[in-house]
Amino acid sequence: MSYRDVRNLTEMLRALGYPRLVSMENFHAPNFALVAELLLWLVRRYEPQSDIPSDVETEQDRVFFIKAVAQFMATKAHIKLNTKKLYQADGYAVRELLKVTSVLYSAMNTEGMEHTDIPEEDSSKFKFDLGSKIADLKAARQLASEITSKGANLYDLLGKEVELREARTESIARPLEINEAEKMMKVAINCVLEEVQKTKDMLSNVALDEASLEAKIEKRKLELERSQKRLQTLQSVRPAFMDEYEKIEEQLQKQYTTYLEKFHNLTHLEQLLDDQHRTEQEMFEEAANMLRLMQNRLKEEEQRLLRSGSNDDSDMEIQEDESSDSELEDRQLGKQHTALEMLMPGRAGARIVGAMQGGDTEEDEESGDSEIGLDDDEDEEEDVEDDSMEISPSKSSHRAKKPEPLEESDNDF
Repeated sequence: MSYRDVRNLTEMLRALGYPRLVSMENFHAPNFALVAELLLWLVRRYEPQSDIPSDVETEQDRVFFIKAVAQFMATKAHIKLNTKKLYQADGYAVRELLKVTSVLYSAMNTEGMEHTDIPEEDSSKFKFDLGSKIADLKAARQLASEITSKGANLYDLLGKEVELREARTESIARPLEINEAEKMMKVAINCVLEEVQKTKDMLSNVALDEASLEAKIEKRKLELERSQKRLQTLQSVRPAFMDEYEKIEEQLQKQYTTYLEKFHNLTHLEQLLDDQHRTEQEMFEEAANMLRLMQNRLKEEEQRLLRSGSNDDSDMEIQEDESSDSELEDRQLGKQHTALEMLMPGRAGARIVGAMQGGDTEEDEESGDSEIGLDDDEDEEEDVEDDSMEISPSKSSHRAKKPEPLEESDNDF
């Protein structure tokens, strides 16, 4: 398909007087309805009395329509159409449509030129109905083909006339012999009698075959009746195992119902367990995050106190600061455990024993004693928290002289 073919088709259809406007975009996709309408209009334009079926709803109807149009164009207009391309109903069908439209368009142009040369009063003499002459044209073509074939046969026979003339003259000149004629007649009669006997034998064989077939049919009918009676008896008798089968089927139904109920319960319990585990995991993560934040806050506070009290250190108060430092660390650990218990209300009854520092020292034992009383002295821990926030810079400067406990607490954090 080319742009020129589509343009020529649309212009020719417009010139021939097609009632609808055909766009050049109609043939980019298969459009069988439009192609069928165009073919039917062109066929009726060529011969108004044509009886081409216009039903193209099913696939079989479309195939029959295309074949009928192609046959009509081949016999009436001597135009060979490609049925496969017409059935595609896309751009390839445009070229097949051009074969018909070009003939009609050229005929219209020729008729227009003749009308321009002939005056108007004489033009009516040459008008005739093409549809009325189609039948005569078909008969003339058939007679022409018969004349041609018979003329060829006559020419072949005339070519053998020289040989046949001699044989004909010899046969005419030879006298007729009665004995030979009688002999030939007897031979012909015998042949006819043999054929008659063969026909009678065939008829007798047909009668025998008919009798044997009737006997077989009767036998089959009897077998069919016996089989039907047996089937009726089998259908009327109830098998012995049907009662047990029905009981087992009821039990199976009950077991299946129980299985469904247990399966639903198990699925629900598994879902609840998963929800509980997820909730506990979230609580643990939240507690760990809070503990980490408190540790970072305490570390920043210690560093701030160390930086503020690093200028005035005293060697005389080292031992007093050691006891105060241990008490401060015990109070901080008590605050951490108390916060952890507040974050996990479901585990409030569980007691946490241990320290954040590693190793076994006297200070760890004292901190362990202080942790034993965490559950009973919550009010004292609140006072300790207030006291820990009011530590003097002088005491915090003495803590700077003791690097070992600080390093251990940092490592624990």
